[in-house]
Amino acid sequence: MAEERITEVQTPSGGSHTHTTVISEPRSGRGGGAMWVIVLLLIIVAAIAVFYLSGLNGSEVAKNDAIAEAAEDVGNAAGQVGEAAQDAADSVKNR
Repeated sequence: MAEERITEVQTPSGGSHTHTTVISEPRSGRGGGAMWVIVLLLIIVAAIAVFYLSGLNGSEVAKNDAIAEAAEDVGNAAGQVGEAAQDAADSVKNR
């Protein structure tokens, strides 16, 4: 809401002139709702980014675990082949 003030000033010579001042107050709450929406959207985007990035990290860990398990299986198979070869050599030697 604007308030208008009109002031009449008289000079020493007897003349007068008027001066008009318009005072307007900023509207409270204007744009405040939009600011809250923007802040809320930024929080949601940040939460989604954290969730997505933590999911990628979990995927990386799962991949590393799978590789380690496969390497262990290959090592076990190699050990079994080595034992079988040793048993075959022993049986040929004992004949």
